[in-house]
Amino acid sequence: MKSLEGQFLVAMPDMDDERFAESVILLVGHGEEGAMGLVVNHELANLRFADIIDELDLGEADNLIKVPDAIRDRAVMRGGPVEKGRGFVLHSSDYESGNTYPVAGGVSLTATLDVLKAIAFGPKPTSSLFALGCCGWSPGQLEDELANNGWLTVPFSRALLFETPVEDRYEAALASLNDNINRATLSPDAGHA
Repeated sequence: MKSLEGQFLVAMPDMDDERFAESVILLVGHGEEGAMGLVVNHELANLRFADIIDELDLGEADNLIKVPDAIRDRAVMRGGPVEKGRGFVLHSSDYESGNTYPVAGGVSLTATLDVLKAIAFGPKPTSSLFALGCCGWSPGQLEDELANNGWLTVPFSRALLFETPVEDRYEAALASLNDNINRATLSPDAGHA
């Protein structure tokens, strides 16, 4: 199968695994070794970026107070059930560190503290999304789930990732395939030609 890296996976409406119900996942890696992705449409309840900054003690107290509310109040995504204590940042490629991995369409992934400091204190990436945890698939597992009609694939869209409100991303991802597609029009039965 051709690599799906940089594409979105959209859970079918009848997804049995409640951890992935109505999920939109950006695949940041996909190859013979398996796949890795981040859920980009499920916020962690009662957790904001300011809580992460405070918990990690990323700067002097005086500097933390100066972090704009727009940054402090950013949502933290539930990136997936694997490595739930590890943070991952999807961001515009105008930010780069020695640990940045390009994903698709001018979007990169960084999973080190330097990107969190940049978001809080600058120079920050133009766009960013912070997630705790990730999704992982062993070799062949994702391909099996796709064959069994567990997921739809949706081409990468920067607007879906950074501009669409979090609560609208699932329906927007479906609609990006065809304006007439939504959760009510999808069949849970797999078709194979």
